[in-house]
Amino acid sequence: MDDVDTGDSARHRDDGVPLARFTGRVLVVCPGCGGRAVVAPRPGLPAPRYAMELLYQPRRLVCAGCGAVRDWTADLRDNGLVGAEPGGTEDPFFRRPLWLQTRCVGHVLWAYDETHVDALSAYVGARLRERDVLSPTLAMFARMPAWMKTSEHRAEILTGLKTLRALADRTAPADRSDAAHEHGDRPRRQRSVYFRGGPY
Repeated sequence: MDDVDTGDSARHRDDGVPLARFTGRVLVVCPGCGGRAVVAPRPGLPAPRYAMELLYQPRRLVCAGCGAVRDWTADLRDNGLVGAEPGGTEDPFFRRPLWLQTRCVGHVLWAYDETHVDALSAYVGARLRERDVLSPTLAMFARMPAWMKTSEHRAEILTGLKTLRALADRTAPADRSDAAHEHGDRPRRQRSVYFRGGPY
């Protein structure tokens, strides 16, 4: 998201950004050592033409702490790539618990990486929220849970987001949040298919 402010800005305009836009880099709990690992598109791939294409690109999980490496490729169905499903406290590709999780007002607050945290902070901190005339079907802010939208919890959520921002700089297994575990909140299966005219 461009020109994202963090903190308590006066106004936020929702341009219909989908959650998929924040899946370019996802911080997860390493399956090897329990420290912080990074999930990103495999090196050498062309830049995606649009955000939703990120859900089909081959991924690589890399942990700088223990050297763990894992690869993910989208399943095929009728010669089309089956997309990953973003949402919830696990990464969409390897289904590892997200590294950026913390408990907040009786819920688990999560984000994929620092850019995602900054976008959420700009939205939550805004006193006035505006939305472009776009379909909200895939828009991230329109689909956020009600407890994150209410002004009643603004201060607590901003504090939680600051906690996530600090966690993003930590990598050791001992730095792992006590909330960074599976919570059984995977998104509803949509199994979208992308016909790109050939494999990656």
